[in-house]
Amino acid sequence: MAAGLTSSNLLKLSFVCVIFIAPWEASAAIVHHKFTIETQKVWRLCKEQAIVTVNGQFPGPTIYVHEGDNVVVEVENKVHDNITIHWHGVKQLRSCWVDGPAYITQCPISQGNTFTYNFTVTEQEGTLWWHAHISYLRATVHGIFVIYPRIGKPYPFPKPAAEFPIILGEWWNSNVEDVIREAIEKGDVPRESDAYTINTQPGDLFPCSAKETSRIVVKRGENYLLRIVNAALNHAFFFKIAKHRLTVVSTDASYTKPYKTKVLFIQPGQTMDVLLKARQGSETYYMGARAYDSRPSGAGQYINITTTAILRYSGSKYSVPVMPNLPPFNDTPTAYKFSSQLKSLFPSVPQTVEEEMLITEGYGIVSCPTNPCQWVNNFRAVGSLNNISFVRPSVDILQAYYFGIDGVFTRDFPNNPPLKFNYTQQNPPSMPLPSFWNTESGTRVKVLKFNSNVQIVFQNTAIVFIENHPIHLHGHDFYVVGQGFGNYNPQTDPANFNLVDPQMRNTIGVPTGGWTAIRFTANNPGVWLLHCHLEAHSELGFDMVFIVENGEKDSEKLPPPPLGLPQC
Repeated sequence: MAAGLTSSNLLKLSFVCVIFIAPWEASAAIVHHKFTIETQKVWRLCKEQAIVTVNGQFPGPTIYVHEGDNVVVEVENKVHDNITIHWHGVKQLRSCWVDGPAYITQCPISQGNTFTYNFTVTEQEGTLWWHAHISYLRATVHGIFVIYPRIGKPYPFPKPAAEFPIILGEWWNSNVEDVIREAIEKGDVPRESDAYTINTQPGDLFPCSAKETSRIVVKRGENYLLRIVNAALNHAFFFKIAKHRLTVVSTDASYTKPYKTKVLFIQPGQTMDVLLKARQGSETYYMGARAYDSRPSGAGQYINITTTAILRYSGSKYSVPVMPNLPPFNDTPTAYKFSSQLKSLFPSVPQTVEEEMLITEGYGIVSCPTNPCQWVNNFRAVGSLNNISFVRPSVDILQAYYFGIDGVFTRDFPNNPPLKFNYTQQNPPSMPLPSFWNTESGTRVKVLKFNSNVQIVFQNTAIVFIENHPIHLHGHDFYVVGQGFGNYNPQTDPANFNLVDPQMRNTIGVPTGGWTAIRFTANNPGVWLLHCHLEAHSELGFDMVFIVENGEKDSEKLPPPPLGLPQC
């Protein structure tokens, strides 16, 4: 049962207490929200279905703050499923207790209980998002988190006439908890979704969806800001607006040098701020998103239907929307080109490192102890990092670390994989299962000294099969200093690292059959999850945890837990 909150520290608020009449001009020191987790019936793909929501809304409420504001969100759980909320990309400086991942920084909020998330937004501007961080619930429990600059501070780009949210997602014609539960019981990967969505609507090309297709209206000659979030559980997307160019100005709430493009590529968990110049005026245009599938057998494993929304010019007559020419579903060169072209506007890249890691990522197998599994040669599919499949404990790691509870985790996550081999060589299905497919299981963490500079190279592997993996780090942003295909070469590849203006991210894709190198400074004490943001992969064990030790000053130490923290 979750511990109760005392009346002295619980603010009873039933709705947002800060109203943004004009987001550019209004602000408040404290922004309050009340999140009620409840079921709501919605109509999608020709049927009514009950889903888990926040306040009965899908997507959930948008949170608007200015940099420096304090955010207080009371979450009351009225559904049978346990729940936590993660503030994706918010750095949570010395507020690790409210980061949100279940069994990592907190025990979940059980039915009938309440917990208040209280944190300050510092050193960040732009678009982030929030979502459930337990099982598959983030499919419907999510919303945008907008951070405006401090009052009087302008954007480093032309002020837009208006802004529009664009949330890319997925939809299942069934209970999403049943989807992941069935996969775990069978030892298989979860089945694919039934539709892709823009602002929770599949769009004109899906059945029973045309009337509710999302729409935006623009005026010719004006500039608009699109706040784009990929909230999909298991797919990256190509995104394009017919006959319009886009300019990327921020990624993951970090400003970029303006990058003009006709097509965007966005991984699950990533956000982008994109300027749209309304240059047309006589037609109606589709905004389209097509799923990217990097698996060699990708055809037939994803939905080959483009999700659409409509862009219409003010005062124009209705016309059949013009469809954008999107890249093919498996266009890895276009995906890689886009991802590698973005540059940071205000970089501060660590030039030296004290901690270096090579983390291999891919599938693995473990034996099925009881019931037969329905995967490779009667084995169970698992995800692994450095050949370790993460096991979520029954007590959250942060409390175990803070209070010195034994038996919850070990501090021996390795800096390198246990075996060197040709990581990206694909084995024909007729070959016997290699020994390195066998995976260890455990709750292992890596301890980092406070303020140490860390370099991690994520190496994609072809174990079982090869595909793209978007990696998300909690509690820190990082610089993407290098990417490439094939096996990472520590003797030659660092010479090509960008240590001048690499993009800053909290989520980055590791290309199919390739590698990605990142650097960050471990300056935020606490327990921080690193995981694949394909939810199917995270559920299979594509996770690991960092513990960042306290610094010497009081301002560099993790504070005690808040009152009312849920108990397992």
